[in-house]
Amino acid sequence: MKFLVDEQLPISLVKWLAAQSYDVIHATSLGKYTRISDKDVCMESMLNKRVVISKDIDFLNTFLIRKEPWKLIYLTTGNISNKALLELFQSNLSQLIDLFDKASVIEMNQQNILVRL
Repeated sequence: MKFLVDEQLPISLVKWLAAQSYDVIHATSLGKYTRISDKDVCMESMLNKRVVISKDIDFLNTFLIRKEPWKLIYLTTGNISNKALLELFQSNLSQLIDLFDKASVIEMNQQNILVRL
């Protein structure tokens, strides 16, 4: 599985996923812009079948309208420390991978993992 971590999330998540042997990039690596557009993130996701990890509800809305990005982990954690975010992924990554066999959008927070679509 390949991942694309949105720009508002920490590089430490990218490093941790890479250490788990996943192909992962951070959105800031996609271009020369100050801010990377959601369109560019979706394009990379669709072209290379990357699961977008984001807190941005715009990606959920875009999926509902256009079925982009390819797959999405939509984080609804609110403000969370980087350490707590990494712990959340450490505790749940294998379940997320299994769920993506049938799901395209998964919502995750500290209490729940919900299959959205």
